[in-house]
Amino acid sequence: MCYRWALAICSLGLGAALALGQPQDPPSFIAYAELNSSINPITKDFLLRVITEAHRDGASFLVVRLDTPGGLLESTKDMVTAILNAPIPIVIWVGPGGARAASAGAFITLAADIAAMAEGTNIGSSTPVSLAPSEGDQPNQDDPARKKIMEFVASEARKIAEKRGRSKEWAEKFVLEGKSLTAREALEHNIINLIANSREELLNRLDGYQFQRDGQTIQLHTLGVPIKVYERTLKEQVMNYLADPNVVYLLLTIGIYALVAEFFTPGFGVGIGGAICLLLALLGLQVLPFNVVGLAFILLGVALMVIDVFASTHLALTVGGVISLLIGSFMLFDIESFEAPAISISPINIFVTVGAITALFVFMVTKGLLIQRKPVATGKEGMIGAVGTARDELNPTGMVFVQGEYWLATALDAPIKPGESVRVERLENGKLIVRKV
Repeated sequence: MCYRWALAICSLGLGAALALGQPQDPPSFIAYAELNSSINPITKDFLLRVITEAHRDGASFLVVRLDTPGGLLESTKDMVTAILNAPIPIVIWVGPGGARAASAGAFITLAADIAAMAEGTNIGSSTPVSLAPSEGDQPNQDDPARKKIMEFVASEARKIAEKRGRSKEWAEKFVLEGKSLTAREALEHNIINLIANSREELLNRLDGYQFQRDGQTIQLHTLGVPIKVYERTLKEQVMNYLADPNVVYLLLTIGIYALVAEFFTPGFGVGIGGAICLLLALLGLQVLPFNVVGLAFILLGVALMVIDVFASTHLALTVGGVISLLIGSFMLFDIESFEAPAISISPINIFVTVGAITALFVFMVTKGLLIQRKPVATGKEGMIGAVGTARDELNPTGMVFVQGEYWLATALDAPIKPGESVRVERLENGKLIVRKV
């Protein structure tokens, strides 16, 4: 009997010792991150990294502040998939006032476990850009290709809304009709779960909030829970700037023309800056979907303009280069599907850039033509027509002073007295043939 009691006491002591020796779980915290740019591969990688690290660090849930004009199709699909299958709950908050969840941003908001918006924000306008009619135009409703793509994107929106118990009808209207909703309207139509005008208000309203996730009821606790902010790394910040087609386009054109300028006028140092700009542009082209044919048109335009500086084509090649440059600029990026207009190249940017380059090359070519038409001012040819003074009596040969030098000259209208002005007519065997002025 005593043996059994001793064994039990030892077992309890051993269990307590093991329990005390094991590391304690760190206290839970709330993860927080911000997505305030276009949806692109860099934004996608950042969100996926935050979800992975927040789960690994033991976060109870993740809050993402969203403010985006939209983004690329593939990046949006990957982000929605990551949110729907995240190991921790994800709260998407469109805020503060003035923020938007447009185009692809609406899909990301629909995919959240809990969606919130601030007053003065909007959500929607998810019609594919390549299929959206221009202002004043009417969409062709009978186009089979258009119907097929629109129905596919709308089905994706309905699928996400159904997964999260949101309004499938309004999710579909975002795509098929390009509708947008304010925060109050989104709450009334079951697109979002609540309205909060600040992060603090959002966390206060989330305290004790219950929702269904994978068939289980989850209750959030926020009061007194620490917040850990996940920020972009320096590399992610730089690459995010390079995910803007307008920035990449400017870097590309500056880099190319700076290298051209360094090649023809070495020593000014613009080639170093041009090489850096060109390498940054190539990094951006790795992130964005670009068209190789568009890049070829740009390079052809540059080549034609450079050749025209040295060829006697009287701006013909420059005109061809401008046309090629414009075609290449508009074709450079392959922006399709439901990507946002905000991430395409601005036509104003294209016309200003091409216009500045055109003005520079027209100036260079016209200056070259004017120089070619000027009489020769150096060498033997530059002596013809020059005016000098007779130092000796030319009868018919003597010394003259022309262009700061003494020359042996023969007068065509001898005799010419010393001190009289003469003009050079031609050179013969190193001797000037002159005539009295």
